[in-house]
Amino acid sequence: MAIDKKQVEEIVRAVGGKENIEAATHCVTRLRFALYDESKVDTESLEQNDLVKGQFSSQGQFQVVIGPGLVDKVYDEMIQITGGERASKDDVKAVAGKKQNPIQRAIKTLSDIFIPILPAIITAGLLLGINNILTGPGIFFDGKSLVDVYPAWKDLASIINTIASTAFTFLPALIGWSAVTRFGGSPLLGIVLGLILVHPDLLSAYGYANAVNEGTVPTWNLFGWHIEKIGYQGQVLPVLVSAYLLAKLEIFLNKRVHDSIKLLVVAPVTLLITGFLAFTIIGPVTFAIANGITSGLIYIYDSYAALGGLIYGGLYALLVITGMHHTFLAVDVQLIGSQGGTFLWPMLALSNIAQGSAALAMMLVLREKKMRGLAATSSVSAFLGVTEPAIFGVNIRYRYPFIFGMVGSAIGGVLLTMNNVQATSIGVGGVPGFLSIFPNKWGVFFIGMAIVLVVPFVLTVLFGRAKLRKEDRNADQATVASGQTSTAKSASSTTTTNAVAEPRTRSTAQVADEPVNTLEIMAPLTGKAVPLEQVPDPAFAEKQMGEGVAIEPSGNQVVAPFDAQVAHVIKSKHAVILEHASGLQILIHVGINTVSLKGEGFNMHVETGEKVRAGQTLLEFDRKVIEAAGYPLITPIIIPDGQDMVDRVEVTTGDVTSNQNGVLKVHLKG
Repeated sequence: MAIDKKQVEEIVRAVGGKENIEAATHCVTRLRFALYDESKVDTESLEQNDLVKGQFSSQGQFQVVIGPGLVDKVYDEMIQITGGERASKDDVKAVAGKKQNPIQRAIKTLSDIFIPILPAIITAGLLLGINNILTGPGIFFDGKSLVDVYPAWKDLASIINTIASTAFTFLPALIGWSAVTRFGGSPLLGIVLGLILVHPDLLSAYGYANAVNEGTVPTWNLFGWHIEKIGYQGQVLPVLVSAYLLAKLEIFLNKRVHDSIKLLVVAPVTLLITGFLAFTIIGPVTFAIANGITSGLIYIYDSYAALGGLIYGGLYALLVITGMHHTFLAVDVQLIGSQGGTFLWPMLALSNIAQGSAALAMMLVLREKKMRGLAATSSVSAFLGVTEPAIFGVNIRYRYPFIFGMVGSAIGGVLLTMNNVQATSIGVGGVPGFLSIFPNKWGVFFIGMAIVLVVPFVLTVLFGRAKLRKEDRNADQATVASGQTSTAKSASSTTTTNAVAEPRTRSTAQVADEPVNTLEIMAPLTGKAVPLEQVPDPAFAEKQMGEGVAIEPSGNQVVAPFDAQVAHVIKSKHAVILEHASGLQILIHVGINTVSLKGEGFNMHVETGEKVRAGQTLLEFDRKVIEAAGYPLITPIIIPDGQDMVDRVEVTTGDVTSNQNGVLKVHLKG
């Protein structure tokens, strides 16, 4: 497909000109810029450019969505226009990272460490919630728990508790694995380091306070230097600092020790030095710092509960936008480990529900069918704890639902803190969050849930409809003044999305008496098909590249969903574009941001230009490699915009088996 050079020149001008481009690269769907000054970007000009499907800024990169099969041509043309050098994705990522201040870099580091272990922590939280139901007094019987009344359930509850508490008991091992991986060391050494810090020979951190009171804290005597012989269960800082030291020491030794003796020298010396320093200096110092931070939070919570709930509950959604919310995951874990519960996490759960409620309310406000659908699906996602689709896809776009979501969350936060509502663990934020709350506080938490459901919803609907009525009156006045009908005025002021959608509607009407060909696209992966709005990437979630579906894979193979020709194989092997005999193209994109893996963990079985049969294996991927890198496995299947033969697309969700269930039905014109 030929591209218009002038449109590419407009993109360059819109991002501030070639002088504003420090580095630029592209992936399968978008241009990625590291800009000197993002304030120079002309967003309106980009929105009016036919090549551009969307735009957003993330982690220091300004991204312009072009779409598959075209972005590489646009990039090539852009390089010729600017005379710049080609850059890799790592180059742009490195440049963008330098633009972040130390606080932003620290937040990103914590995010990179905790996101990979989040599934284990959330799973543990859900199981602990089940244990709470079984063992919590007063839930089903007055003053007694279920296991008190039915002792036969006691051992079952004990087994569940053992399984659930393992992730928290050995939390330093999980953090050690993820942190050492993030800092460039060996993941296995990170696991061993974490296990060293919770060795059974050490006094458990959970029993440290009692041992201090009783004067029974065991010690090591190193030539007169007495060191407390304690473990660091539930602690975050000791293992984080130790992991950083271990990774840097391992890298240092790997560069200087001869290959023939690396196995005998690098790992033993690294663990010995790091372990010794962890017990003698790092552990005691960071343990004291962590306890100081915890004591400070507890003091604020005890002394100014309402103010803390108002601020944290109200502003948590803003933390999500900046990415700072990942920082508080470490604080939650620290509070649970040292105090047995966290007062922060319950407010997180209510904030998620509040943003979901505001997004749901937009269904009654918005007129555009596509955006109403996005509002509905993203609200469900938020109610289940994933707020990014609702926040970025709907609420931030219109501003007022986002603000009303924060208002409801602030009120709920005050209620929770005033009534000392705490969570025993970190579970699924949103409606299922009650499972992690201490059972004796469920009543208050449910009242808080009612507040964050009702307040944002009502305020959003009332304000949104009033805003629409005002816009209608202004439009009518402008129509009369210009001598145009209100219908013509409405048509001239529709968004780019509507301008594309409406001709399709007319086309359907025009060919109503003619046969319409339908192409059913089978699932290329086995797993669960979900709406695009659940993809944690705005380019896909907002359908900036086109309609489609996403699959959360349970296997590791991608197969051809129909007989096709391979139109394009992405160099990093994580995505492929297929072309049907009708000319229809589809993009299969395994994972989110997996382009950064540079092909690691992927095995492509086909080449560009090759003809494939339905059910033939296209590529295989290593789930462990992708998950260890912290990237989501969810796989979008997209019908790229701009294909004239497409009339409309129907989506089917639910459990699917590769090449046995249809996930997309594409109606072709004529």
